[in-house]
Amino acid sequence: MLLYEHPLSSYAQKVKIALREKGLDFQVETPVGQGLGTATGVFAAASPRKEVPTLIDGEARIFDSTIILEYLEDRFPASPLLPRDPVARAEARMIEDVCDTLYEAVNWGVSEVRWYKRAEGDLAAAMTDAAARQTSELQAWLAAKLGDRLWFGGETFGWADISVAPYLNRSFINGLGTPANSPLTHWLERARQRPSVAATFAEADAVASGMASAAERLASGSVNREYRDHRLEWMMKSGGVQIVLDGLAKGNIRFTWPLG
Repeated sequence: MLLYEHPLSSYAQKVKIALREKGLDFQVETPVGQGLGTATGVFAAASPRKEVPTLIDGEARIFDSTIILEYLEDRFPASPLLPRDPVARAEARMIEDVCDTLYEAVNWGVSEVRWYKRAEGDLAAAMTDAAARQTSELQAWLAAKLGDRLWFGGETFGWADISVAPYLNRSFINGLGTPANSPLTHWLERARQRPSVAATFAEADAVASGMASAAERLASGSVNREYRDHRLEWMMKSGGVQIVLDGLAKGNIRFTWPLG
């Protein structure tokens, strides 16, 4: 199997953790031109939105992290990630949806401000404060879902844990992690000890230093950013309306396929 990915993508991290939890062999590749939305070849043919992750498995061409997880669950049922109980399965999927949409958008917004310098001064402070409030609310919701259990699904690490780990870990990187005595903090410490999670996070850490030049690359035109669905909503509700307008004027933001 070949996984088109970027190590810093929380969506890709989710899939890599799942692949490793299932003990599957796979190769990874970061598509050339993916940061500009100009990628071509097999990746672009398989993923019309030109978004990672995208999985190639024989004749199968699958994009979207959730659909990839569902495919892996169907294709390799011997090591299930979803619980058997219908209510528990729905609970895991709801946790995934909140993380993939709302939590991802907040983390992404923080990177737009801190790494890509879309806002400075008072605006940057106000948007960072908004992100901190939103992150805290999301973390409180997740803490309630976890309760006093070892994992989100109970005694077994699974679908919901895979879905939460990349986003909560990113919060800690952003300085918005949970307090030391929080159940979520202890949960993440346990998750990081799993080989699947440790390897995935190590791959992200290995390329994170490159983000120091993110603002310069944006200014030079060597990268633009995709303002998809919940990310655009986050910008609009968190004080970034002018950022969107400026990005459109400068041509350094893009939207997903189809464009015309």
